[in-house]
Amino acid sequence: MSTFIHRFAPAWIITKREVRDQFRDWRIVIPIFVLTLIFPSIMNFTAERAVNFVGRFGADLVGERLIPFLLMVVGFFPISVSLVIALESFVGEKERKSIEPLLSSPLEDWHMYVGKLVAVMFPPLIASYLGIAVYLWGVYQKLGWTPEPILLTQILLLTFVQAIVMVAGAVVISTQATSVRAANLLASFVIIPMSFVIQGESLVMFWAAYGALWWVILAMGVLAVLLVRMGLAHFNREALLGRELDTLDMKAGWRFFRKGFVGEARSVGEWFRREIPRSLRRMRLPILMAALLLMGAIWIGLDQSRNFALPPEVIDLQNFELDAFSQVGTISLLAPEGVGIIWFHNLRASGLAFLLGIVSFGVFGVLVLMLPFVLIGYFMGTLAGAGIPPLTFLLGFILPHGIFEIPAILLVGAGILYMGGTMLTPSADKTIGD
Repeated sequence: MSTFIHRFAPAWIITKREVRDQFRDWRIVIPIFVLTLIFPSIMNFTAERAVNFVGRFGADLVGERLIPFLLMVVGFFPISVSLVIALESFVGEKERKSIEPLLSSPLEDWHMYVGKLVAVMFPPLIASYLGIAVYLWGVYQKLGWTPEPILLTQILLLTFVQAIVMVAGAVVISTQATSVRAANLLASFVIIPMSFVIQGESLVMFWAAYGALWWVILAMGVLAVLLVRMGLAHFNREALLGRELDTLDMKAGWRFFRKGFVGEARSVGEWFRREIPRSLRRMRLPILMAALLLMGAIWIGLDQSRNFALPPEVIDLQNFELDAFSQVGTISLLAPEGVGIIWFHNLRASGLAFLLGIVSFGVFGVLVLMLPFVLIGYFMGTLAGAGIPPLTFLLGFILPHGIFEIPAILLVGAGILYMGGTMLTPSADKTIGD
């Protein structure tokens, strides 16, 4: 423990300097704390009026679910407002010409990065927790409502991990942007995904499935660790000083892509003989991980088939008429022309998984690919309970088109995992764009 504290001491020096400078600037302090005090008051007013309104129609449950939801929003709002501090942590000092003394110091790169990261987390966290306290005090005074200790703990932890995710993402943007204006424009890649997360959390809050919040906290914690790891992997003080202007060089991008795709092959035959086996060997670990994840998805589906079993009368083999097979051709997905529909659907799903994998280090992309296999496992378990062997289901419904598509999905999943791992791996000769 003492060794860790000794190693972190230089970063702590930067943290204290940054926090002191932030709280000296009234243009930072006043907006944060004014909004922190005003916004919870607005939420208190909203909660009181909403509870009284729905109570007139006997819908007290809606009001009860609204209060903890607003508690979560109150914790999130100051983080989004304070994000500008993290966005200008590096690029702002670069524009003000005040970063050269810091970069020329004997500190290691990770000292500077971690010190800045911890420093820019102070204002949003203080503002969030202060806002939560003001909101809880107001709700207690107006409505007499107090949260359960476990729910309050979940909200505090959720606010903490969301602050780390948003601040860590903003600091990564700050190290890669060439101007504060560019960093502010790129902030949408942090705010928009987090707004979707808040929408998902709101469903959990209104459904009162508070146990699911632990999974959300775990997922956000993993994402926070990945973002911090990514920032440390690609932070370089020389590149930060030397990068004045980024241009979109399509020719260079095409050359980089072609070199990675074609490799050293001079013909199509040589590409199949040399480059494909070489790529498969390089991706053998991601392929193994993707295969394990897809098999795990099938197992999840099998397990859920017992938890959400269909009624016996839905699958009644005793009264099943063979003439029903003649109607199969009328179903577009099962007709011969449905092959193109299935192929296009899987192609679209793979493209969506790839895009989601870019912004989530492969996590969300792999989850998209796992969903069909969860359904396969569910139907295997359901039909097995009705007396149909799982092998018959696989041979009749999955393998005819899956003999090519399953290996393709496996390779797409491996590619997504490989891409996510590459983004988290330090590389001296490659940027995040490469």
